[in-house]
Amino acid sequence: MIPFLLRSPVLAHDIITTKLTYSRDISRIFARRCVSCHAANASIPLVSYQTVRPWAVAIKEQVLSRAMPPWGAVKGFGDLSPDAALSQEEILIISAWVVGGAPEGDPATLPKNNIAVPPAPLGSFAPALQVSTKTTLARPLRLAGLRPESNSASARITAQLPDGRIEPLVWLYRYDARAQRSFRFRTPISLPAGTVIESTAPVRFMLETTGHSEVTGMVKETVLTTPRR
Repeated sequence: MIPFLLRSPVLAHDIITTKLTYSRDISRIFARRCVSCHAANASIPLVSYQTVRPWAVAIKEQVLSRAMPPWGAVKGFGDLSPDAALSQEEILIISAWVVGGAPEGDPATLPKNNIAVPPAPLGSFAPALQVSTKTTLARPLRLAGLRPESNSASARITAQLPDGRIEPLVWLYRYDARAQRSFRFRTPISLPAGTVIESTAPVRFMLETTGHSEVTGMVKETVLTTPRR
């Protein structure tokens, strides 16, 4: 997450109507999803109940609109790793906690250790093909990731294999190209020649593969397959 509020913090009401608490429930979600950007030295730290509580209502609004964390893709569409988007369950927990009065709970139930898990090294990736909305592969490609190069309000990118099967890749949602983010797949996807890679809305993106040996000749032969407009 990044600093996201330009207005003064707004307090939620004080009537407690939920059993969810910051200490037992919310702190763990924030440790996994938020504190990498909203650490103690951030302009809006989200590391304790005292720093979170004033922003509770605004946080609820941001997570319900999926503006935060600014992942830029819909969770569950494509097998991405890491997938930094909040799950629907996490969104509902945060929302219900705020609506229920945002109670602190028992500090003894706070996580004993820092449970934020740093992202695993992504390994070596190389650009294979730049696509403008749609292309057909002239040669097989072992697709390891996809890096959007233009903004997108909403665009589903899929791969249609020659046998008719559809492989969901990434569903971009409010993606800001300034993030320069690569969406990496949990397991590289083997795509045969003749596979059609297409977006439901105009967007430019780079297909990425693992290692450099697979890229040799790939760009020269497939970059020309993007349809002329």
